[in-house]
Amino acid sequence: MKTHHYIFLTTLLFVIVFYDQNVGLNLGIIGIIYAILTFFRTPGRNRTGIFVFLFVTSILSSIAFAWYGDFPSFLAVASSLLLLGFRSRNRRMKILLLIPVFVTNCFTEFFRILNFDAWLPKRNVSGLWQKALAFVIIPLILISVFFGIYSAGSDHFANLFTNIELDLNFWQLFAMIVLGFFIAFNYWNFAVERFIYKSNRLLDNNFGEKDKIQKATYSFLDLDAERMSGIISLFALNILLIFFIATYNYEQFYEQVKTPVKLSEETHERVNAVIMSIIMSIVVIMFYFKSNFNFDPKVGLLKALAKVWILLNAVLVISAMVKNSEYMMNYGFTYKRLGVYAFLILALIGLIITFIKIQKQKRNIFLFNTMAWYVYGVILVCSYVSWGGIITSENMKRNDFDAAYHVKEINFSEKQLLKYAEENRDYQLKSEVLELERVKFQQNEKFLSKVLYYQNLK
Repeated sequence: MKTHHYIFLTTLLFVIVFYDQNVGLNLGIIGIIYAILTFFRTPGRNRTGIFVFLFVTSILSSIAFAWYGDFPSFLAVASSLLLLGFRSRNRRMKILLLIPVFVTNCFTEFFRILNFDAWLPKRNVSGLWQKALAFVIIPLILISVFFGIYSAGSDHFANLFTNIELDLNFWQLFAMIVLGFFIAFNYWNFAVERFIYKSNRLLDNNFGEKDKIQKATYSFLDLDAERMSGIISLFALNILLIFFIATYNYEQFYEQVKTPVKLSEETHERVNAVIMSIIMSIVVIMFYFKSNFNFDPKVGLLKALAKVWILLNAVLVISAMVKNSEYMMNYGFTYKRLGVYAFLILALIGLIITFIKIQKQKRNIFLFNTMAWYVYGVILVCSYVSWGGIITSENMKRNDFDAAYHVKEINFSEKQLLKYAEENRDYQLKSEVLELERVKFQQNEKFLSKVLYYQNLK
């Protein structure tokens, strides 16, 4: 099939599954269709390992949305399909360019649609277009025009058709066609502007030969002075960080026990300080190892100090993880406490990638190219796992389990709450769960609008 076939086919399918429906199972179906069509449309040379990985995650993300129907799973579907379509045509383009490509295509779509020669066939060999024009479109136009003339000239003629009603919402149908075409056109016929193609070279992970030439970064500071500045700075920062780790751990593990509210505030403040410390640490290392210092034969001490600093920051992250674990064991699981783990794990990954950057002599952009994939991985994990179910399951083991809180504040906890109600013969709780507005609403939805999770509640 040609590009226009894919555009019209997926527009039609979009209208079929979304007309007069809410978003639910239908988005999962259309996501799977897009992924499968993309796989078969992609030439063999572009079916790399990363492409196959993105194809699998697109299918899984679509299934996850059909099951949960929440924002994380929607984000996973959208990012997976965009990356899949992007990689199907540009196997060497960096992931960081996806956003500028997406934005420019959204703004230029109207002009690209009018460029018919770029996406419609110049010559219809089969004559299908001529037949459709001659046998369908022209007769429909003529019938519509003369129907209006005759209806205006004869009340009896007009009354013949007054009792005929079409159960069709034309405005909604029109909106579905426009939205479906907008998505299909941008997905199957997106354009990568020349300046974006040129930018891809700037995002290479490895240094070029020109970057290896030893020269001072600033005119007012020679190479030796800049190197010594880095050594002094990193040495002093290492000493400072050692004292901070010591006081940080003393405050966390040896100070007197505080109230849960006070402890919660302090924990989040300290985690924020740790994350900011990691970000600033990476920025400092990027500043000193941005180009020629990576290949300076006299930079051994500076590299050693940088690696020590990375290791000390890793110790700081692990300390924060241990404290967060202790906090969760004492006061239970929540979304925020699990989110702290996610941020700290990403911070630790960032430190590891920074260490690799120094060891393997990579450019600074290597950090962003690599971290973008890990952020995408976090999105996938958030969409595939029922975190609300995990929170409820773990908190059910506690003596101070607050069922009312989990009913109101924790998503996708209904299965665990029903199990808890059965085991404890709490029929009031069971009734509250089954009478929840979101449960009743979802179980009464039309087939294509259903979220499968709620259809499996017994």
